[in-house]
Amino acid sequence: MLDSLVAGALADAAERRASRSLADVESAARARPAALDVLAHLAPADRVKIIAEVKRSSPSRGALADIPDPAALASAYETGGASVISVLTEGRRFGGSLADLEAVRAAVSLPVLRKDFIAEPYQVFEARAAGADLALLIVAALDQPALKELYALVDELGMTALVEAHSADEVERAVDLGARLIGVNARNLSTFELDRDLFGSLVGRIPAGVIRVAESAVKTPDDVAHYRAAGADVVLIGEALVTGDPVATLSAFLGAAERATSNEEQAHDHPLA
Repeated sequence: MLDSLVAGALADAAERRASRSLADVESAARARPAALDVLAHLAPADRVKIIAEVKRSSPSRGALADIPDPAALASAYETGGASVISVLTEGRRFGGSLADLEAVRAAVSLPVLRKDFIAEPYQVFEARAAGADLALLIVAALDQPALKELYALVDELGMTALVEAHSADEVERAVDLGARLIGVNARNLSTFELDRDLFGSLVGRIPAGVIRVAESAVKTPDDVAHYRAAGADVVLIGEALVTGDPVATLSAFLGAAERATSNEEQAHDHPLA
């Protein structure tokens, strides 16, 4: 599945490049105002941070929501307390586009993540040209030289890379990059199976000072509390937000995470803890 998604994303990028050259996209990317300071927005705090996602469909669930106005949805996420907006720009299986990202960028003051299957520099320049402050790099989709090249380019353009891992080896590769924002995705991108406990089993491999992001397998407030209790600084949520009231759902998720933090602090303070 992952190989197919990457191949499709590269084919679509090649089609766009036929009408807009690499030189043109790079020029547009470098002409953008400075990217927002993502690490400041997601820095560990006494509450979990949420990356809220604009996501129309997925290979595992099919159609989720029409989202005729991604900018309006992103604005609702900002109102609801999200710290970053993620925009799926992959068109074949997720129904997204760079136009969605541009619309969201114009509508919110929060950092915006381009979530796609990025495997070549052209896509990184596209991300910045469209206004992205972050770009997703999936370790499983890239060999280490390519991962390093793309990571360096993201950094050069002033963006932040969300480096996504699914195993201990992939976390190690992300750490070797010097990544400051590492995500653990509960969804295996080869089988699309979910394991909510994967984050907790790998988080200890992420060094202190690196922001830890839990991704996928979030359906209820309890899932967010579970990730917070396991050590997540940030939780990325898509499906659960687009299939319900985004503001009310965000409020419920943030409240559950705050209770998990409070319970953990009380346990540490207890004389028998």
